[in-house]
Amino acid sequence: MSDANNATITPDENKQDESSQALPSDLGSIASSLTSIATDILQGEVGEGRRTYAVYGKEEYGFPMDDQELERMDICHTKYSALLDKRHFLSPVGPHPQRILDLGCGTGIWCIDVADLYPSAEVVGVDKAPTQPLWVPPNCSFELDDIEQTWTWRDETADFIFSRDLILSIRDFPALIGQHLKPGGWLEFHCVTGVLMSDDDTIPANSAFRQFSNTLKVACAAFGTPVDDPTHWKEWFESRGFTGVTEQVFKMPCSPWPKDRRLKVIGAWEQHNLLNNLEGMVMRLFQKGLGWSEEKITVFLADLRRDIRNLGIHAYWPFYTVYGQKPLNGPSNP
Repeated sequence: MSDANNATITPDENKQDESSQALPSDLGSIASSLTSIATDILQGEVGEGRRTYAVYGKEEYGFPMDDQELERMDICHTKYSALLDKRHFLSPVGPHPQRILDLGCGTGIWCIDVADLYPSAEVVGVDKAPTQPLWVPPNCSFELDDIEQTWTWRDETADFIFSRDLILSIRDFPALIGQHLKPGGWLEFHCVTGVLMSDDDTIPANSAFRQFSNTLKVACAAFGTPVDDPTHWKEWFESRGFTGVTEQVFKMPCSPWPKDRRLKVIGAWEQHNLLNNLEGMVMRLFQKGLGWSEEKITVFLADLRRDIRNLGIHAYWPFYTVYGQKPLNGPSNP
């Protein structure tokens, strides 16, 4: 395994308090569809925690699709860009790709950025929630579809396929590997795992934060979307015959505890993400996966927020990135 942030992160010893940090100021279309879009699909449905969830697709998606969730996803885009040193992906895609797919595109922000970067490419974002903007670059479009059902695109036409944070979404990752790519095309997956880590053992075993990580793993398995799937991506790519398969794991701080300024900024974004969006992240997951009541979840998250604010806990999430090239000859499709 290649660990892109293998060095131990040095904590900022001058800020070991429990106060929330202010967010830094320096980070800062449904053009086509494969189906007719009914009103209930556009609007979604109100579900767990009185949040709005997508209704399209074969399986339930664990996160909401409302405005609060869309804001969270756009913040994550900024956070991940900083984590990857302002890169949108790591694959050595050539300068003039013709067709790029983003699986589970969310708000479409990655697609829009990449369409601007590669005017030669037709960039298509796919999602089961119609939450993308109408005003986009002319070479960017969005489609409503469930990527775990049979793909309707012509095979071997994409130069690059990307996906990011398909957590609580995909039940069968190996089935996604190889579809639609040209021979010689690149496939790249990114995802944060909910397996909490620390380099200096500052996460108490009986803490709410540690309990959250352990509970998340159990709940995701019960929901059918194991939280540690990204740890298997490399072997799944290789088993499909992909070449040049590269795994890089980045350390994403859970709060602004690091001394390094860039990591402190990333940690501030993640702390904001956690403190403001915990209910949306776990309300459906814990109710459907664990059978917890909304009241039990609310009490548990109150304890968790205290740990998230504690800068003496030097926790981080591993952020997995894996990319590889479809071989010019030989099978790689499911």
